[in-house]
Amino acid sequence: MKVLKFGGTSVGSAARMHALVELISDGAPKIVVLSAMSGTTNSLVEIANALYVKEHDKANQLIKVLEDKYNAVLPELYKTETALKKGKELISSHFNYLRAFTLDLFTVNEERAILAQGELLSTALFHYYLEEISIDSVLLPALNFMRTDENEEPDMKYIETNAVAELAKHPGKKLFITQGYICRNAFGEIDNLKRGGSDYTATIIGAAIRSEEIQIWTDIDGMHNNDPRIVDKTHPIAELSFDEAAELAYFGAKILHPTCILPAQMQNIPVRLLNTMQPDAKGTVITSKATGDSIKAVAAKDGITAINIKSGRMLLAYGFLRAVFEIFERYKTPIDMITTSEVAVSLTIDNTKNLDAIVKELKEFCTVDVDTDLTIVCIVGSFSAEKEGYALQIFEALKHIPIRMISYGGSKNNVSVLVESKLKRDALIALNSGLF
Repeated sequence: MKVLKFGGTSVGSAARMHALVELISDGAPKIVVLSAMSGTTNSLVEIANALYVKEHDKANQLIKVLEDKYNAVLPELYKTETALKKGKELISSHFNYLRAFTLDLFTVNEERAILAQGELLSTALFHYYLEEISIDSVLLPALNFMRTDENEEPDMKYIETNAVAELAKHPGKKLFITQGYICRNAFGEIDNLKRGGSDYTATIIGAAIRSEEIQIWTDIDGMHNNDPRIVDKTHPIAELSFDEAAELAYFGAKILHPTCILPAQMQNIPVRLLNTMQPDAKGTVITSKATGDSIKAVAAKDGITAINIKSGRMLLAYGFLRAVFEIFERYKTPIDMITTSEVAVSLTIDNTKNLDAIVKELKEFCTVDVDTDLTIVCIVGSFSAEKEGYALQIFEALKHIPIRMISYGGSKNNVSVLVESKLKRDALIALNSGLF
């Protein structure tokens, strides 16, 4: 059985839902994971924000606008009175549920329940359409089997047990429709996966049922070798290893969140990135197979802050780095890049929520400089230690770009450089010209 995930643009209109049927109705067993209709989650966030500050009139107005948008889709989506009636009843039920929050206490738990409505609507509306055109399918409630643990990580044992049990309730069925993004937390409350959303759902389900393949359908034909919004003549990469894909995703390739790679990698399940607008395009396949030494792609991650730490006491002091890292650990702030010398450490972060507190503690035993508006440019491929020439090729391409920091050797799949954000475009273009 395959797992296929389709994003908000793939269910963003009646026409897109109609087109989606052609991609899933080949008769092969599959679970289809759907996001909310495009724009819905943002609207639900707006509604929740209004409810938080008790602007109930504004919340009701936003609810009405979103409800009207959904009702406008129905005559285009359905042709029969039966399907139209079911669709109207579904929409009325969900939006009356939202209105109820304008009359009662509103907390973070209610916000998560509100954010779940988009996926619950899109999957039910699509399931009704499949019923109308006589395609047999099962609406599989994600809230019955998707759960996170007390650390907000997927509870894989629970998910495996309950996903298999849910599928077993429908012997002989081949097409299952379920919600992406939403889940329950360790307390049984409605919650969501946050990082990676529906993509994460697809790879978790794929790992749980030992799927033969996980497909992520978007509006881009796979991972490209550079940012097509900045660089001309980029091309999709046919094959990537899990490690290469994770590096690209972490350092800026927007098509896939890095968290999503791990469940598939743990069970060695291929992940294929495909384009709903060009279904015949080959896209990108991600597997455990390394495809030989080569430079595959370039990505860039903005919003980086560099922290430069200096101390004469660092010289030969084996506890210095531990003291530095413990501060970042206490404030739950991940580090992206790090370089060291005898008396200095430079590192980068992308979460500056606790920056002031971190700097204050660091200054108790060293001097600290902070630089902002930086970008990590990441060159991804397979760089074995024995292979010559990659560093020369990369830095020759960047010879006219001032580089603030270099990370090379920590991974055989990644060479990273830190540049001022205003130079990102020049760096990406230079690398595209020099490497590809």
